[in-house]
This record gives sequence, structure tokens and C-alpha cells, in this order.
Amino acid sequence: MTILITGANRGIGLALAQEQIARGETVIGTYRTSHPQIAGIEWQRLSITEPASHHALSHTLSGRVIDTVVCNAGVYLDAGSTLNGGLTADIWADTFATNVTGVFLTVEAVMANLRQSDTPKIALISSQMASHERAPGRSYAYRASKAAVLNLGRNMATDLRAQGIAVGIFDPGWVVTDMGGQNAEITVTDSARGLSDRLNSLSIDTTGTFLQWNGQPQAY
Repeated sequence: MTILITGANRGIGLALAQEQIARGETVIGTYRTSHPQIAGIEWQRLSITEPASHHALSHTLSGRVIDTVVCNAGVYLDAGSTLNGGLTADIWADTFATNVTGVFLTVEAVMANLRQSDTPKIALISSQMASHERAPGRSYAYRASKAAVLNLGRNMATDLRAQGIAVGIFDPGWVVTDMGGQNAEITVTDSARGLSDRLNSLSIDTTGTFLQWNGQPQAY
């Protein structure tokens, strides 16, 4: 099976790519400016906010079968932001351009490749911070963008069900990364293993579900 992972050059994306390689999968990883030299990853450049970059990727991958696309690339530009200032219009725009529009453009770019697969799957990496039930405040732009990804995934699942394309929305957990910080709850290895299990079990029967990395339902 061939899996495309955006933002595979670091953090959760890199750990997931390495876990998939260990499981015998063919991995295409995207990066924006640089990437590590990891055996088994085919690197493709993708600037997630640039439509021209998506078009170039689509052209490069034309005719190839992609079984799973994982939309992992994202930014967290407003960590801890409040209503007391500092959350600029540019932060809102950049957050949504990457975390939401970039996801849609990625799926659009590889849709023809997915349709060539016998078991096509789309995985959108959202967050527990997307939950409407868990609303502790702060980080408004990031929370709103991840909630939008959840909504995007749910609607994609509805539209793509008849085509046999399964869509999963996943919370990778609070992970020790540059984004998650050193006080997070789980390692990238644990998250990647759990997410890989979720990819394996994703099917039309489970399409549209919002699950944690460990398989537990996440609150909407």
C-alpha cells in the first residue's frame, strides 16, 4: 500500500512515516523547505498554502495509485492566546490557510490517485481542541481551525461514501513535540503507533468517525 503524509519532515508526521515504513508500507512524505534523510521515504515538496504547489504535486504523482492520504501538516500560531490582544487577523488567516484550506487542497490534489486504489482512505489529523464539548478557552484560532477540519472531514465522508472512499478524523493526542511541548502526555512513537492502527481499521463502515489515537471516541 502507498500512503502520502503531509508534513512528514518532523513531529507526528515523521514518526507516522517511520511507523508505516516499519509496517511495510510505501511512504511518500511532503515537506515545505527541508527534510531529514530517512531511508524508505520518498520526499515531495509541498507548500500547503500554495495552490500552485498542490498542482505541481498532482502532476508529479499523476497516474500513481495512492491508497491513503494523511493530512497532517498544520500550524499552531496562537498558543495560549486570549481575548486581551495579540491574536491578529494575519494569525487567523495563516492558521486557516494551513490547517483548513491546505487540507482541502491536498485531498483535491490526490483525488484521482485515490480513485485508483481498491481501498482508498483519507485521514484528517484534527485535535481534541476541536471538541465543542471540551472548551477550556484560549488558543481561539487553532481550536476553530481544528473544529473546521472535523466538520470538513464529516462532510467529505458523506460525499465520498458512494465512491467507496473512507474518511477518518483523528486526534493524535497531546504529544511531546515542538508544537505540543515537553509537558505533553504521550510520545510521538505512541501516537504514531495508535494512528497507524486507526488507519488500518478505517473503512466505509467507520467513515466519518472522530477517534482518539488509541481508538476511543473523541467528543465532538
